[in-house]
Amino acid sequence: MPAGGDDDPEVATEPGHLAALPPPLSAAVTQACAAVSHNLNGQRLGRKGRITRERILAAAIEMIEMSEEPVTLARVAGKASLGMTSLYNYFTDMTELLLAVLEPVMETAQDDYLSVLRERWPDEDLFACCYRFVRSYHSFWLRHSRLLHMRNGLADQQDARMMRHRIDSSRPIIGLIVAQMGFDKLVSNPSTSMATMVMIGIERSVTLVTDKELRKLVEMGPDISEDRYLVPGARLMQFAIRDARDGGDQDYLDALPD
Repeated sequence: MPAGGDDDPEVATEPGHLAALPPPLSAAVTQACAAVSHNLNGQRLGRKGRITRERILAAAIEMIEMSEEPVTLARVAGKASLGMTSLYNYFTDMTELLLAVLEPVMETAQDDYLSVLRERWPDEDLFACCYRFVRSYHSFWLRHSRLLHMRNGLADQQDARMMRHRIDSSRPIIGLIVAQMGFDKLVSNPSTSMATMVMIGIERSVTLVTDKELRKLVEMGPDISEDRYLVPGARLMQFAIRDARDGGDQDYLDALPD
């Protein structure tokens, strides 16, 4: 049997291969790997094959999120105690591996910040709710900043797969902002356009405050609070939602040229 199958001698079944990950993330890794039925050679994955995939993802996550060492496929394989042949049975390149890592990480977003958006925000507490979301989104980015910055960096370099992931990960947020505005569907309308612009602004501000090098470039030292950008982001979100709830969409349509 080719390397990487259930009889691969490199495969170990130690129970602690996910021990370094937080429980929600380790559970998401297990769930994501269980959903993969075959490796790239077309071999059906049994228990050992799934564990091998889990070990690769766990090693990649540890290297990306818990260290500052350079991340390469060879380094990930070494950390997972696998040969490159075995790793290539599961991932063809770094983008493919990062996308596999992003899947369980983004799954944890359901509890981290999407749940905040799913509540109906009362008018009288709108700013507090917006700020709570922006803070939750920032906390998620802070926990996974290196991974998310790697994704955005590749997307900015026109990596089509990462560009698609970046877009797809924003869609649920935009849809929920539109729902907060009082609309049921994510369709092409002024509220969707406004929600998209709000989301772009929030993501860019969170990108800034979680990027050490970028903070240096804009002279935002460690003594400067993230709230310098997070509070304005929450205010803009509040204004956009309140404007839509008050019928501002019609004013926007009336202002468009014929």
